[in-house]
Amino acid sequence: MTIADTIEAHRARCLPHLLALRMIAHDEADPVLTRRAVIEVAQATHAILAEAETAARDVLDAAVSAGSPGAAILVRVRLKRLAAAAEDAIAAAGAADCGRMRRHLDRFDVLTAAIWTVQQALYGTGE
Repeated sequence: MTIADTIEAHRARCLPHLLALRMIAHDEADPVLTRRAVIEVAQATHAILAEAETAARDVLDAAVSAGSPGAAILVRVRLKRLAAAAEDAIAAAGAADCGRMRRHLDRFDVLTAAIWTVQQALYGTGE
């Protein structure tokens, strides 16, 4: 299995969680956050972050092997930004601040797409 295949497998496992977050973030029918929604935000963001971190390990190993410390730094920075966005979304959900939660979930969604794009761009064509 190539690094590209590994990255894609991890990305694919994130899709159901991303869809759940998008539904929560843009649910116009229920602007009040339920306890279940708060739990779902935490579980989904943590699942996505875990997949991104696991895929990043292969990318980081390849970066070190290739002598690309800049690539490794870029991936680590992206992961930290993704983790911060997850924590911000969870905190906003826990505070029942729907507007802030939506903004953070939108940011989390964009950063999730960015981490996969970066990983594929760095090591998506080889082993």
